Amino acid sequence: MKIDHVHFYVEDAKVWRDWFVHHLGFQPVTDRISSFHTCTEVVKSGAVCFFLSSPLLPTSPVAEFLRQYPPGVADVAFAVEDVESAIALAQKHGATILQPTQERQVGTAFLKCGKIAAWGGLTHTLVERSLVICPSSFVDKGQKTNDNTFTAIDHVVLNVAVGELENAVAWYENILDFQPQQAFKIKTNRSALHSQVMVSHNGSVQLPINEPASRNSQIQEFLDVNRGPGIQHIALRTTNLVSAIAKFRASGLSLLSVPQSYYSQLKQRPGLPLSLLELEAIAQQEIMVDWQEYTPVGAQQTAPLLLQIFTQPIFEQPTFFFEFIERRYQAQGFGEGNFRALFEAIESEQIKRGTLQ
Repeated sequence: MKIDHVHFYVEDAKVWRDWFVHHLGFQPVTDRISSFHTCTEVVKSGAVCFFLSSPLLPTSPVAEFLRQYPPGVADVAFAVEDVESAIALAQKHGATILQPTQERQVGTAFLKCGKIAAWGGLTHTLVERSLVICPSSFVDKGQKTNDNTFTAIDHVVLNVAVGELENAVAWYENILDFQPQQAFKIKTNRSALHSQVMVSHNGSVQLPINEPASRNSQIQEFLDVNRGPGIQHIALRTTNLVSAIAKFRASGLSLLSVPQSYYSQLKQRPGLPLSLLELEAIAQQEIMVDWQEYTPVGAQQTAPLLLQIFTQPIFEQPTFFFEFIERRYQAQGFGEGNFRALFEAIESEQIKRGTLQ
């Protein structure tokens, strides 16, 4: 299993196509899936593929979604080896089948697709491809295709209501054969949350699931504004985060601020696997750093190192945002050493919005 694509439902697909192209360097892909009631644009960067749909008529499924929820992720599609078996397993465990297996041809790829309901307005499309062909096959001839800033979707984060974490974990275990991995309990002076990371059987898909552990948690704010569970953020992996963020800032992308005191504290942590010059470039872009401190001193230059940074919410309401991440030397995890600093930075944004005292 792997993530095939992520489908956003938005108010104007063309505007958001241009947003991804201008701010994140994605390439537009030839539109082959629009219908009389829905406009769909496709953008890609490397192996990352996003569908962007907006309604043309009130009867569009996108219009129905937007009457219930703000713009955001409506579907996370998984590529599977046998879609009929995957749908049968989901049905056996009580999943709601929204679309039984259908077959269609897209370009030179032959697809079998089915769709199941997940949490809140979220669905999962299951895709079986006869050929390993991403919509990248349909990139317009005139478009530049060599600027693939992103190499993969690193992880997708789902927020659920208080008391639903255990049920959500069981659902992904039973329906999609995910396995529990790390669990986190994150607490600051102002709020708290619980998180359980779920991983697909082959390890290719990472899905942290969060629930609020305090009434003023950022997770609760998301649930209130989103009017239910949903995808809070997607982490996109890149091989040169400093360079990528410099480009994104130049394009006007709004990113979460990190105080310079954070970098002073980093220098106090043992075994910092960065030169001062590298750290200065990272601090200039306000990127967070985490590494495994148990690495022997003699091997500091190859210590597993994780760099990460977060955008401000990209839509009008404080719901969905992106994380950008770089993993060096097989770094694992999600920046656990940064959790407190990250959540305090998010809380400062909540205070500005008046949703946290």
